[in-house]
Amino acid sequence: MLRGFKRVKSGSEGQRGKGAKLLFFIPTTLTVVILDFITKRLIEMYVHPFETIHVLPFLQIVNIKNPGAAFGILSNLSNSIFIIVAIIAIFFIINYLLKTEERLERISLSLVLGGAVGNLIDRIKIGKVIDFIDIYVGSWHWPAFNVADSALTIGIILFLIANLRQWRRHDETHR
Repeated sequence: MLRGFKRVKSGSEGQRGKGAKLLFFIPTTLTVVILDFITKRLIEMYVHPFETIHVLPFLQIVNIKNPGAAFGILSNLSNSIFIIVAIIAIFFIINYLLKTEERLERISLSLVLGGAVGNLIDRIKIGKVIDFIDIYVGSWHWPAFNVADSALTIGIILFLIANLRQWRRHDETHR
């Protein structure tokens, strides 16, 4: 391929590309959503609110309802605002996901999408997000989180890595 020129796909090739992207990101996204849903339902069934189950010296299971965003920030905002923001974010993630050619970006955005949908389900269903993983050292506790939050975090980190790699490649080819 010549530098600075992008290959244009023919109609059928472009359709196959979209199909392959869908086949890749849908299972990843669904896996996150299903794992998040199952773990939250198990917590709801077996762990009473504010109960603590010690698992490891640095890990415990809790049942906390988070009305805010990450780490409980913005908890004074209406749940409707979080729902609207999540729906808009999901729309943009899907749009970007269908356009990107980068494998690592597709993986990262699939994780972010799964996390966003998982937490959106809670917001619609109960008006809050169920958090249950509590990591701590001594008396210092990281804010409780869930599978969706983990997928969001890992996805964002992978997205940043993918874009740093692209930026470096772009920078090297334009020297």
